[in-house]
Amino acid sequence: MTDTPPPEPQTALRVSVPGNRVVFGGIAAIVLILATTAVVIFASLPDANAFNARVEQLFVENADLTSNAELRLLEILAQSGTSFSEVLASYRAVIFILLIFATALLIAAVVFLVTIIALNRRMSEVERQGIQVSSLLISRDERAVYLNNMELKLTEAAIETLAVLAEARMDEDVLSGAEIEAMISGRDASDCEEAAGATRIKRLRDALGNQIVSELLIKNIARRGYMLAIDKGVIRMI
Repeated sequence: MTDTPPPEPQTALRVSVPGNRVVFGGIAAIVLILATTAVVIFASLPDANAFNARVEQLFVENADLTSNAELRLLEILAQSGTSFSEVLASYRAVIFILLIFATALLIAAVVFLVTIIALNRRMSEVERQGIQVSSLLISRDERAVYLNNMELKLTEAAIETLAVLAEARMDEDVLSGAEIEAMISGRDASDCEEAAGATRIKRLRDALGNQIVSELLIKNIARRGYMLAIDKGVIRMI
């Protein structure tokens, strides 16, 4: 049996390029919308010097106001105009900061959403096709498993269980829980319980760590037993 050849780089490129275009297009659209909103908001805000210009006009039009009370009133108006200008400038700064913050949040949301969608698609593909294992090396002496050149340290019991499953896979056999327990313990299968083998499988999956990997690597065939869901040609034992 031959391994399934990996997808060609050109195919992967054709798949990834449209996705990247969607991401960049979404980010560009967000920036454009928020930039347009910023322009509209800043354009609709009153001029910071509008109040001062109006006070100055009052000074010009009422040059005959010479009493102390009238001059004091004009000074208060001028000071109010200056305060209004400072407050309006601070409002512009706050609005600008909020728009930048909103842009960053929306861009991050788009990136995270696309990442989640890509991961979900990848997981769905893995669930449909199973794990693509190019090599599985079991070293009983080192109590280690090399899965696609990734080293996994296992307990002696887990190594024995995996070795039994590997040998059965090379013989294209499916082992029940009782048969697994019999091969490891050296007893007759009729004297072993199905639950004992199932417990060994559970401990092996726990030792492998990643639940998704272990569930896809070790298949449970209903009413038949357990087997490794990989090509028998990639299995080596030392």
